[in-house]
Amino acid sequence: MSTSIRKDSEAVRDFLSCATPDAWVQAAARPENLPTLLIDHANCEKKAASTALALMHRYTDQHRLLNRMSRLAREELRHFEQVLAIMRRRDIVYTSVSASRYAGALHECVRRAEPGRLVDTLLIGAIIEARSCERFAALAPWLDDELSTFYRSLLKSEARHFQDYLALAAEAAGSKEVEERLQFLLSAEAGLVQSADTELRFHSGVPAAPPKN
Repeated sequence: MSTSIRKDSEAVRDFLSCATPDAWVQAAARPENLPTLLIDHANCEKKAASTALALMHRYTDQHRLLNRMSRLAREELRHFEQVLAIMRRRDIVYTSVSASRYAGALHECVRRAEPGRLVDTLLIGAIIEARSCERFAALAPWLDDELSTFYRSLLKSEARHFQDYLALAAEAAGSKEVEERLQFLLSAEAGLVQSADTELRFHSGVPAAPPKN
């Protein structure tokens, strides 16, 4: 891992309130779970691009936001195409899978009035990108060479996306408000990734233990 990527990974780990639980990493790395994980990963890339485009449509008067979100959307769609290519090589059919509760639960925390709505949306974007980056790094050592190389290749762009969202939030509000909202949202996010989930998804919590016979 290059020095710059290592620094990016360290910045992400320092930003998040907790690391991904080992139980999630172990479950996600199992060969039988990789098809579902890759399908959900493709969905996550599409949603990330959609979020960026939605912000561009909503805040047309913010030049810096328009430029950064335009670049981010293009990169996320490129990642989507890369995941699809991996799936094709592995004969994984792109079927529908349900979304995890993660993003929806975070967006329930968004304030309704502006500029709080924008600030919270940007901070949640930063958190999601940071968690994606952290999970790519956590998974990479446990996967086959193709997936390991691919996930490591995503670290730098995901870390930059997280920093872009944070910078835009700082421009939209004062540092005190950003810090207060960030701590609230990070706490909510930690609760989601550390609690049990019935289904494995890229941003899901700890896989629930199967019922005993």
